[in-house]
Amino acid sequence: MPTLDKVSVDLMVVLGTTSMPVHQVLRLSRGAIIELDATEQDEVKVLANNLPVASGAVVVNRNRIAVEVKRMLPREAGAR
Repeated sequence: MPTLDKVSVDLMVVLGTTSMPVHQVLRLSRGAIIELDATEQDEVKVLANNLPVASGAVVVNRNRIAVEVKRMLPREAGAR
């Protein structure tokens, strides 16, 4: 399908979230560890163009990290 060749989609996988004051973010350095509200066994959220589209699990195989899609989320009414 040549018409889809130039379509771009921003994908994001959310492992967890946290809150911290801006002054603390500004002091972060390379290698800093930020604690999240999730564990490696928790489900991850898959967002396409900032909209939730699926949920899944993190899969680690040797030195590669991937996301296995477990469930597609229903589209919201009025979403294109």
